[in-house]
Amino acid sequence: MTSFVTSVDGTRIAYSKSGSGPAVIVVDGALCHRAFGPAGGVAESLDSDYTVYTYDRRGRGESGDADTYAPEREVEDIAALIEATGGVAGLVGFSSGGALALLAAAANIGVAKVVAYEAPYTTQDWHRAAGLKYTADLHQALDEGRPDDMPALFMLLVGMPAEQVAGMRQSPVWPAFTAIAKTLTYDNAVLGYENGGAVPTDVCASITVPVLALDGADSPAQLRDPAALIAEASPRGRRQSLPGQTHAVDPKAVGPVLAEFFA
Repeated sequence: MTSFVTSVDGTRIAYSKSGSGPAVIVVDGALCHRAFGPAGGVAESLDSDYTVYTYDRRGRGESGDADTYAPEREVEDIAALIEATGGVAGLVGFSSGGALALLAAAANIGVAKVVAYEAPYTTQDWHRAAGLKYTADLHQALDEGRPDDMPALFMLLVGMPAEQVAGMRQSPVWPAFTAIAKTLTYDNAVLGYENGGAVPTDVCASITVPVLALDGADSPAQLRDPAALIAEASPRGRRQSLPGQTHAVDPKAVGPVLAEFFA
């Protein structure tokens, strides 16, 4: 069943909950929401011991949006959800959702513990340059009214072969990506790619709750390296690599790790 909370700026945020126990909120990455992405599987892996909240980030699924955007608005969305849970919740964010979860934990809005799985900050010069070019191309496509090109730019950035992207553009799922293409600029802002996308060590240093920075042991270095920097910069941080996992993590592999951390 879908429920709604209203964020500070009046935007309605759609969410679902399952299970029973302490509250855990799952924060999705780019192009994902309750109907598409890892959140459902993660909820299933946790809801025997936790009340798990999955939600549509603003501009996606059944959630509303606003005319202007800043990462602070999405932190306020999470704050509204935490209020609905009773005032305290754990956060687990995947990919850019991990970066958003860290921002929320630093905002002192009732986050008890936070997990960031492969937040794709940049740690290498080539990745930083690619992020800057992607930022320029993404905003140009938006300004020129080419939302159909925006998911393709994102997929090329994350390493999908051009021929595979071309095939995806002909698939039935592509219109769903195009419909929420504008939100790619939101993820971009959360990661700070317009400024190079480095790990925000100042944000991490201000987080007073436990932080678990996760990565998949089979992921490439540019996705694994940020976890070490996040853990090092966070006063109560630690890093863990999941054997056999990549950016497309198996909920059954990450579920037990999350259950133990949030206990």
